[in-house]
Amino acid sequence: MNINYSVTSVSCRLNYFIEYFILAVAFFLPLSLNVTSLFLACATIAWFGKMLIARRMELCRSPFDILVILFVILSAASIWGSPNRDFSFYNYYHLMGRYILLYYLVINNVHSTSQVRRLMSVVMFSAATVAAYGFYQYFHGIDISAFQWVDVEQFPELKVRVFSTMKNPNLLAGFLVIIMAIATGLGLSTRRPAGKMLYFALVLALSACLVLTYTRGAWVSVVAVIAVFGVLYNRKVFWLLALLPVMMLLIGHEVFLDRLLSIMNPTDTSSTLRMALWESTVAMISDHPWLGIGWGAYWMVYPEYDFFVLDAGARIFHAHNMYLHIAAEIGLPGLAAFLAILGGHAYYAFVLLRRAANRWTTGLMLGIFAALMAIAVGGFTDFVLYNIQMSMIFWLLNALVVVVFLDRPTMR
Repeated sequence: MNINYSVTSVSCRLNYFIEYFILAVAFFLPLSLNVTSLFLACATIAWFGKMLIARRMELCRSPFDILVILFVILSAASIWGSPNRDFSFYNYYHLMGRYILLYYLVINNVHSTSQVRRLMSVVMFSAATVAAYGFYQYFHGIDISAFQWVDVEQFPELKVRVFSTMKNPNLLAGFLVIIMAIATGLGLSTRRPAGKMLYFALVLALSACLVLTYTRGAWVSVVAVIAVFGVLYNRKVFWLLALLPVMMLLIGHEVFLDRLLSIMNPTDTSSTLRMALWESTVAMISDHPWLGIGWGAYWMVYPEYDFFVLDAGARIFHAHNMYLHIAAEIGLPGLAAFLAILGGHAYYAFVLLRRAANRWTTGLMLGIFAALMAIAVGGFTDFVLYNIQMSMIFWLLNALVVVVFLDRPTMR
């Protein structure tokens, strides 16, 4: 009896540690990959320790287990076609290990609405920190000339593009759009006026920071988010499509208008480079349709398909198109598995936002659905999931969908 009590006591303490570690992972995700990895490792050790002490390897099953396993296997198989298998294997198990561990860690250790609320509160606070640092960069100035993020001849007035803790304006923009979508969903579902004001103040702050990234693809993703809320929540939301450019003009001045109009300009250096990369990537896919060129091997293979840059020393790390890049690296079957994972979780979020009895959970699912749609739309012109932190956020959102889907009594 004493032994059983001791085991139960230790398990309960480990549960607290696991939750705090998961909260730490969520907070540090956009701030520091190293710190995030440390807390992820701590949470994993505590989780397996709890199962060893209880002498039970009980794992919650996700409705997407088969798809996840298929994606893992196909990604691993692509290593065979890599020009450097050692590098691809090293890159694969370091990255895929993080993604899958985070996914199942959350599914197996987040069991209640209160836990999910705490988790999302931490995510929102972290996002506010990221935005605050972005504003700091803008007002104190930062020289972006060395980063080659802007065509200086076409945008001579564009001197500052904030990137905060994400090391790149495009990555920061992708992160901001995702959090804006979720914060909007939670704000619309919150009954308390103070809560609504807090969420919408955060959305405005994130929107202002998004403008200062001058990332055109993310602006298009915002339109997708507005469309989701307009269709699924209230058609009046579509008025934001008219008001949003006005707000952006007030913040970004004439530089924003030039940047916005350049979206349809095929002579823009960035657009021209993207189209050239897509042409090269399609050629890769044609030559390696089944297993791809190898996980993480795009930068190594690109010189063989360089039809535009024509510089053997240039390193192009991704195709600026999520769908083409994934198909190139792990093959068309791998892309199909990824799309099934993305589409499957989005579909379940859509179903749950209409069935969940809990108003707050409904708002969360609406926000996550909009965020996943933003990732899908943004994927046509960029590949923010190339970044480890952004991919971990993607898998975290998927895990939360599964947590709600499992429909535990405390989630009702």
